[in-house]
Amino acid sequence: MMKQKIQDAFNAQLNAEAFSSHLYMSMSAYLQSINLKGMASWMRLQAEEEKMHEMKFFDYVLARGGKVLLDKINEPPTEWESPLAIFKAAYGHEQMISEKINKLVDLAVAESDHASNAFLQWFVSEQVEEEESVLDVVDQLELIGDERGALFMIDRELGQRVPASPTEAEV
Repeated sequence: MMKQKIQDAFNAQLNAEAFSSHLYMSMSAYLQSINLKGMASWMRLQAEEEKMHEMKFFDYVLARGGKVLLDKINEPPTEWESPLAIFKAAYGHEQMISEKINKLVDLAVAESDHASNAFLQWFVSEQVEEEESVLDVVDQLELIGDERGALFMIDRELGQRVPASPTEAEV
């Protein structure tokens, strides 16, 4: 059985992951609306990954005999200034999620919940990858400035992203 503090914190995290999925879907919709279909596809896959993260927490809480509590999901923004602004927002969001994961690890250690600590280590590594992948796009968009041809090339490249394989998604 999970300690109440851990259960509450994991429920908060699974709800944060649900918001992340909504945020990336909103970003995808906006990018699609301005005809950047590659970036829209990239964000849609990101939304699917966040949904998978939510389900990992959901399943873990249940597996430990805890109770899952789903909360209201806040409405994400629907418009941004530019593709660069979207990816900067995504990077900031991933940094915030990383901070939340780190606090969960701190809590698991403080509560001597070794199983939860082990579970969270996958997310620690995942967040390094998440931040890096978004920052790479931010860096590229900053590098090209207002160059439309380069934006087209980046959009095309991002459209080549494929869903994570089942083995990459496993804990």
